[in-house]
Amino acid sequence: MRKKFVVISTVLLIITLALSIYLSRNWYVAFGLFFILTVMGYIDMIQTRHSIRRIYPLLGRLRYVMEELRPKMYQYFIESDIDGRPFNRLDRSSIYQRAKNVRDTIPFGTQLDLYAEGYEWMCHSVAPRAFDTLNQDPRVKMGNKDCKQPYSASILNVSAMSFGSLSANAVEALNGGAKLGNFAHNTGEGGLSDYHLKHGGDVIWQIGTGYFGCRDENGNFNPELFSKKSQHPNVKMVELKLSQGAKPGHGGILPASKNSEEIARIRHIKPHTVVSSPPFHSAFDTPLEMIKFIKELRDLSGGKPVGFKLCIGHKSEFIAICKAMIHLDIYPDYIAVDGGEGGTGAAPPEFSNYVGAPMIDGLDFVHNILNGLGIRQHIKIIASGKITSAFHVARAMALGADACYQARAMMMALGCIQALICNTNECPTGITTQKKELTVGLVVKDKKTRVAEYHKKMLKNYVELLGASGLDETKNITRSHIYRRVSLNEMITYEELFPSIDSGSMLEDAGIPTKYKLDFANADMGCWGIKFHKLQ
Repeated sequence: MRKKFVVISTVLLIITLALSIYLSRNWYVAFGLFFILTVMGYIDMIQTRHSIRRIYPLLGRLRYVMEELRPKMYQYFIESDIDGRPFNRLDRSSIYQRAKNVRDTIPFGTQLDLYAEGYEWMCHSVAPRAFDTLNQDPRVKMGNKDCKQPYSASILNVSAMSFGSLSANAVEALNGGAKLGNFAHNTGEGGLSDYHLKHGGDVIWQIGTGYFGCRDENGNFNPELFSKKSQHPNVKMVELKLSQGAKPGHGGILPASKNSEEIARIRHIKPHTVVSSPPFHSAFDTPLEMIKFIKELRDLSGGKPVGFKLCIGHKSEFIAICKAMIHLDIYPDYIAVDGGEGGTGAAPPEFSNYVGAPMIDGLDFVHNILNGLGIRQHIKIIASGKITSAFHVARAMALGADACYQARAMMMALGCIQALICNTNECPTGITTQKKELTVGLVVKDKKTRVAEYHKKMLKNYVELLGASGLDETKNITRSHIYRRVSLNEMITYEELFPSIDSGSMLEDAGIPTKYKLDFANADMGCWGIKFHKLQ
């Protein structure tokens, strides 16, 4: 191909040059075009990084064009309504329709395979409740015995997405939607920005391992700065992030292209540099120190609800945290359980694909341990992980959640088209980019209304699901209300799949289920479970 390129390009240059000289000057345009292409081809042959381009000059560049077009072509012309990843077209369409307040019903029956293994559904009652008699805005009180400023939270809130990962317009629209819909907006670990406060929506300030917005020059936690910011009236809760579903055990990543002067000012970092948060916290080294730090955050904030977020990894480490709570008689006001299927942030593929327990398994485990240790009454649970429909909310509630977070669904309410280039600063909808020429397309006034409408429709459908099941309150939904097909002729309830644990049953060794015994043996509230033991 290299020899053919040299011969063909040379011939074309000679022919077009001759035509330009002897026939018409208009041919100089063609000569100029062929000259540029020839130079590009020779560059391809000289460079050493790309084998395809080196062997197939010019033509080899088509590979990158096709790679760029492939996700778009597949999404719009090849995939069916139910096989898209990570979200299929049915789920995306329902979010768009609800956000735009247009018809969201479907005709002619479901496209899902109801006899496929893994299909799930919710039981209905022959005596359903009248929807208009039910509470249309179910809420949950966040705050235990040590909380001085409890917060009445919606059961559905915006999950953690930082300014920096998201554009200023996107953050504004989410917060404006939270204000209109009376729900909370989690800042993500990127710090508390002006855009989180501009529209007056309720804010959950997340504190990550980088302590962005409340750090000193060395990157350590700054209690004075935290106290000042956390007492802002819009900040309703504080969340300590241990790990996230996108990359549990890995710190956050902010590309240099997104680290503007403004973002650096908000985060208290140097601008135009790659910012990688540490994978661990420097403010504490053990479960006991972590629980004391949660108390410190609560005290510094003036007694506001403080919780922590994690994706379940070593079960013994979570049990160690619970043991520390009991030992100190200090409890977080809530725990946010993120799932390995989550992820709006940039992450190495190994972490997104293979690290961290899925949300359903993590939620079941956390609820069981808190209940088994008799401390569930002190702590609310927020579930987070690929929640896009009211059924997903109901399923999470059945497993023990008190409320839910949504990240990618809220992005879609803003207009996200699942272009899958969130980590490139080239988001075509202006959501996950800092480029002004792209963010101008995201009009806050319009998008904040869509966020609020989507939230409203989600709550409406969730309440209708409760009513259809004969229930009048979230607290009455149980694991027995959710079924899963495990084979063509067998289906089981979530109660059978994830058996409930009696309150206080794990306070004695004899009451600890066999599947948790090794985890309890390895749980040491004085360290993070570095030493592992075997059951005798």
